[in-house]
Amino acid sequence: MNTAIILILGIPLIEIYLFIKVGSQIGALNTILLILVTAIVGIWYARYEGFNTLRSGMSQLVKNELPLYEIVSGAAIAFAALLLILPGFATDIIGILLVLPITRKIILSKYSKKYSSKKENQKKKFIEGEYEDIEDKDGK
Repeated sequence: MNTAIILILGIPLIEIYLFIKVGSQIGALNTILLILVTAIVGIWYARYEGFNTLRSGMSQLVKNELPLYEIVSGAAIAFAALLLILPGFATDIIGILLVLPITRKIILSKYSKKYSSKKENQKKKFIEGEYEDIEDKDGK
């Protein structure tokens, strides 16, 4: 809960700070144009990468394999597109990092290792064995 409140308050504050800093360096109109250009180019590239991921997922299905990476990658691209639509430089940087295939693989592999190690620790351990019913002399 505290993390959500920090994000809700922190992200706009960071974006406003960056707007002021960049705007003082390149001017207000150029800052607005830069935000619009990054949003348009980012959305276009997210769409392109989304189609590539969809194509890769279809080829995995044709091979009768589960396209697990493609599903997670598609979700990351959708989140990246959302970040690119939001006006701001920090969200654009995170969105671009998620859209680019190289950085997306690095980020997803980092989090998949984090959650797979937790999952392995939670697995129950079983002891396999055989058993045999022994009846009493009376047949009970």
